[in-house]
Amino acid sequence: MIKLFVGLGNPGPEYEDTRHNAGFWWIDGLARELKVTLQPERSYFGLAARASVDGQNVWLLKPQTYMNLSGKSVGALARFFKILPEEVLVVHDELDMLPGQAKLKRGGGHAGHNGLRDIHAQLGTPDYWRLRIGIGHPGDRAEVANWVLKKPAPDQRTLIEDSIAHSLKAWRLLQAGDMDKATLQIHTTKPPRPKPAKPMAEGGNVKIG
Repeated sequence: MIKLFVGLGNPGPEYEDTRHNAGFWWIDGLARELKVTLQPERSYFGLAARASVDGQNVWLLKPQTYMNLSGKSVGALARFFKILPEEVLVVHDELDMLPGQAKLKRGGGHAGHNGLRDIHAQLGTPDYWRLRIGIGHPGDRAEVANWVLKKPAPDQRTLIEDSIAHSLKAWRLLQAGDMDKATLQIHTTKPPRPKPAKPMAEGGNVKIG
């Protein structure tokens, strides 16, 4: 059962539409689903909201510590409410997946993601759930820092938003702890629509040769 949904990103209007804020976009979508508004919470170093789902409290959190110190916010809220690492879902941008892809997993390394690195340190374990939102890779490791802090091209933004909308449909399964069904739903994407056949030219038969 997921009791704490965390979206990673950087605060401030200059970062709002950058790739690194894909986790924030996901949490904003969940807040709309739950009809709650995230408010500043000094004790948790972030924007937070609490909702009741089927009699269970669910927390939404957007750390405002900047990405590198995300764990400070996550750890503070999780410790106060005695939320276990396996009851935490962290939604974050993923370089090694294409825009339009989303994948759910539990545990594993941080793969150089500074937000995850700090959450590992603050929770004392990597054994929490992650929802990875694909943002693509610039192709050059030296360009990664610039890539994540830039806005995606419009077609990439659309793909990222589609993957967020698709994965959000599994939030009830995630909250209920039905992780197998949630994984199946998130990992199953719709095939692209076939292009409509071109209409035949008027005038009847087509002469060949």
